[in-house]
Amino acid sequence: MPLHKTVSINFRSLMKSITGNPMNKNISTLVLPLLAIAIILGSCNKAVPTEVPAVVSVPVTVTNIDTTAIESFVDLNATTSYLIKNTIKANTTGYLEVVNAVSNDFVKKNQLLFSLKTREAKVLGNTINKLDPNLRFGGAINLRATCDGYVTAVNVQKGDYVQEGDALAVINDAASFSIVLSLPYELKRYVKVNDVLNVYLPDGTTIKTKVQKYMPTVDPASQTQNVILKALQNSNIPENLIVKVRIDKTAATRTISLPKGAVLSDETQTDFWIMKVVGKDLAVKVPIKKGIESLNKVEILSPKLKPSDQILLTGNYGVGDTIKIKITNK
Repeated sequence: MPLHKTVSINFRSLMKSITGNPMNKNISTLVLPLLAIAIILGSCNKAVPTEVPAVVSVPVTVTNIDTTAIESFVDLNATTSYLIKNTIKANTTGYLEVVNAVSNDFVKKNQLLFSLKTREAKVLGNTINKLDPNLRFGGAINLRATCDGYVTAVNVQKGDYVQEGDALAVINDAASFSIVLSLPYELKRYVKVNDVLNVYLPDGTTIKTKVQKYMPTVDPASQTQNVILKALQNSNIPENLIVKVRIDKTAATRTISLPKGAVLSDETQTDFWIMKVVGKDLAVKVPIKKGIESLNKVEILSPKLKPSDQILLTGNYGVGDTIKIKITNK
């Protein structure tokens, strides 16, 4: 017999037994509403079949490792400079008779720049020479350039009275012309003494330079160390010109690398990982340690990946540690 018919028959029997007895009329007024509610709830409490959610597969593309060499480089700013600046000073007190130095002129070593005559020679020279010409009293003292280079400053003019030790002119020593590179200390392993580096000028010219030496101090704020580069060819480059120096960071020929799209990281760029295919349709998160980078590849230092390993290239962003996948580029 169906359940609803059984409940209906029992309900009518119960109602008859309650209402048939006069003493039960008061009870019926309380029991009947409760029985009606129970019957309604019982009829509504039907079994509802539970639905099992479908497993969603993420469409992805995969890639394999690359074992060719990674050609990577970094361009750093450097400044042209004359490391030695010679100052021509007066070696006695007197008047300047000749001034041959002009700012921005290129002078040769031993070229006459100044002629200085003492005050005594200027006042008494002619008189004494008339008395005895062999004394040759009153001759001028010549001051010559001490090196080849450009005159950057002339502090006097003809007829000036100067004291001993006064600076008359400043000459940039052409032999000391260098390119000063501020090298971050972590890149020091890529730059060795006697290495040849390419330097790119703002006008598009490229010159080759040789690493001459390292300065013995490091800047406390930027943690960079100055490196002196010497040009291998003669070039008329002005001082204080900002140029770019290319530092090559080529990895070994058998290094393991992946495309940049396959390497994921957190917001702080401190932790890195890849999504590796396990089985046929599953990918798991694998933490990695990366090395150098090129424009489109990243060196993988650890773990050691195999040529047969499949790594997610697309569809790997923002997923969990383990995901169901569907490879679309088999």
